[in-house]
Amino acid sequence: MVERITEKKREPEPRETDYDLRMRLQNDAVRKRVEGKVIIKGKERPWQQNRQSLSRHLTSQLEWDTVGAPGWNIFIQNIKKHSGRHTHQGGVVIFVLEGKGYSVVEGARFDWEEDDLIVLPIKPGGCEHQHFNEDIQNPAVWIAFRFRPITDAVDMIRTQQGEHPDWAGGKLPAAAPAQERKSP
Repeated sequence: MVERITEKKREPEPRETDYDLRMRLQNDAVRKRVEGKVIIKGKERPWQQNRQSLSRHLTSQLEWDTVGAPGWNIFIQNIKKHSGRHTHQGGVVIFVLEGKGYSVVEGARFDWEEDDLIVLPIKPGGCEHQHFNEDIQNPAVWIAFRFRPITDAVDMIRTQQGEHPDWAGGKLPAAAPAQERKSP
């Protein structure tokens, strides 16, 4: 007689359901925010000249997985003469740290100075704007805040109509701005 040997089959590994996957991803995101950077050292961020401005990006989508509050694009601009001119759907707030100047928004001039807040409206089809410094001897410096989930929800498309006067087609500036922000 032939002896029958039965092999006990392994139970299949439990499969991660879509629900489990979403929960794991959500918990991972919360953990990353809790463990994320609380302090971002501005002096560790380089100044970069681009077609819009001489700017220092403090946070952007490139490092959202490392900061405590992802979703924010925060950057400082140093305006000697004027920024580039461009259009996007708005939703940006700008706080003037130093200097005095004006912005042209949709053809209208708006004057500003240190401690003023500039609010670019969310507008279908975009909001054309450009910023000007009134004292070429002393640059105007401001910090901008843009919450990407909101601007993504309004399908922000950015188009460049005019370039920063120091833009040299991709070349980096020789050095950071001569004047760093004064202590409050």
